[in-house]
Amino acid sequence: MNPLLEEGMEMEEEQEERMELQQEDESDSEDGSDRESTADRDSINGEDEHLEKEIREHSDDEYSWEDFFENNESSSSFNQYWDGEDDRESPTPARTTLRELLTDQIHMLDFDEGQELFADAIIWNIDDDGYLHTDFGDLVRDFNLQHEHELSKEDAEEVLRRIQRLDPPGIAARNLRECLLVQLELMPNTSVERIIAMRILREAWNHFERKHFEKIRQDLHISEDLLKRAFELIRTLNPKPGEGDTLESTNYIIPDFFVTREDGEFVITLNERGVPPLRVNKAYRNMLLNQRRKLSSETKQFLRQKMESAKWFIQSIHQRRNTMYSVMSSIIERQREWFEHGKGHLKPMIYKDIADEIEMDISTISRVVNGKYVQTEWGVFELRYFFNEGISTESGEEVANMEVKAIIREIIEGENPRKPFSDQVLTKILTERGFNIARRTVAKYRESMDIPVSRLRKQLV
Repeated sequence: MNPLLEEGMEMEEEQEERMELQQEDESDSEDGSDRESTADRDSINGEDEHLEKEIREHSDDEYSWEDFFENNESSSSFNQYWDGEDDRESPTPARTTLRELLTDQIHMLDFDEGQELFADAIIWNIDDDGYLHTDFGDLVRDFNLQHEHELSKEDAEEVLRRIQRLDPPGIAARNLRECLLVQLELMPNTSVERIIAMRILREAWNHFERKHFEKIRQDLHISEDLLKRAFELIRTLNPKPGEGDTLESTNYIIPDFFVTREDGEFVITLNERGVPPLRVNKAYRNMLLNQRRKLSSETKQFLRQKMESAKWFIQSIHQRRNTMYSVMSSIIERQREWFEHGKGHLKPMIYKDIADEIEMDISTISRVVNGKYVQTEWGVFELRYFFNEGISTESGEEVANMEVKAIIREIIEGENPRKPFSDQVLTKILTERGFNIARRTVAKYRESMDIPVSRLRKQLV
């Protein structure tokens, strides 16, 4: 949209070539070269004065054009990490999607035309986890209306049953229970634990969901050892048969910052690969400078507008880079102990702390932090990780809630799996350790870490 903006690599090569030619000229005729250089400088100075006058007369901008043209050469090298190459992703190998895999298998079944069309409708309604959560009756009715067909519900159930037994087994199940049962039915062995596992899912599903082991054992009249073996078999099943049908490129996190330690000091490097150096096109600049070239008022106005836009764009990129650097520097300064020693040393910190320190609006800090990652010697972390509220201890010390969550996780990992700690017990343990925290807060922190309630953490050991 702006012809005055260009990448700077070609211009830098041109400068290197010009320097080589100048060195050759100097070796041929030193005196002549000196006179020519003086004339060139006089000419450039005259052109710059003319351009400065033009812009002063036609622009009310606050910035200094003198500074811009003096610093224009350096603007092409603001990104020291740009290597001149296109930011191309590594090619990924061709792969078959889950829908393609299922479609290929359906073609090998002895479906008639109507059944095959309905099988295709089922496939396109499977979610990312491999489940068919669309109401099955509605799906059959919509299919019959759309294709003017008379597929009965019994025939539709048979099509679904056969799809669920394709690879991966359990695909297109309508719920977890159906998904697990299909996988058990397809197992080749006829072991006792397999039979008990199927009975558990069919006859004691409610108790299974709530992990009421004793009630399951009493209802099915089985021993604790057999119950444990059946549960272990169920644990080997895949609750999400559609999971993993994603492109490899979506699984990578590219850090926006790199923080390294050199001689006890932290060095921040911005990951700007893919952001090319920018500069104002010299040919258009010369059009404004050339006094002998008569330009129409429309052309001059166009060039001036694009010149102003180009300068604003380059300055915006510089400002963005400076803001990101300032925010990251402030985070390191406030969380220095964490960057030095790792987890367990995070301090309470909110957006306002950084905003006040670098004198920027809180909304600006929020935008800079959102979706940004930093690579440290302790791993890759989202910048949001370093922002958290504080919890007061008995000694009056403020501890980051992230550290409290880590303590809660540590307590739960060390609990007796037969008798997991309730939220009330967790609150009591934290209070004994000096943390003034309510049970509701403990429950909120536990849920934020995707840790289930105590009854669902119960295990047979």
